Amino acid sequence: MPSDDLLRFIGGPLPYSGWWFLLGILLVALVIAWCAGVFVWTLPPSRLRVLPVIRGIHAGLTRRRFIRAVRTAFGQYRAGVINGPQASAAISRSVRSFLFVTTGVRAQYLHVGEMVDGPLAPAAPLLARLNDVQFSLAPADDIAALGQSAEELISTWS
Repeated sequence: MPSDDLLRFIGGPLPYSGWWFLLGILLVALVIAWCAGVFVWTLPPSRLRVLPVIRGIHAGLTRRRFIRAVRTAFGQYRAGVINGPQASAAISRSVRSFLFVTTGVRAQYLHVGEMVDGPLAPAAPLLARLNDVQFSLAPADDIAALGQSAEELISTWS
């Protein structure tokens, strides 16, 4: 029978390559890493400050973010976009926000006198000088020195 001879050419399907299995594992790992990243990225700062591995990364990113904000305010002042009191207010807002993110103390709502007695005492003199530039008609400090002091405070805060 001639049809019996054709059956020897029919075989089973070809097996899948091992690369497809590795690609599937890689894609599953990528999705899990993405979900974990979104979860960590959306955690509040108070929780990020206590996680052992994330603490250092969070501190570094926070420092870089607020130093960039201080430099932006000083750059706008130097370019003439904003005046001295506005630059002082922007730098003060950046320092106070940094203090809140790193310590959890609501520095945005505290007077400088209230900071002297608490954990934010190292920042109180700088904020007093920033207030002087912001509200005084004849300020004693210039924005360049205050911007540099703010950057030093942010980079050395522990």
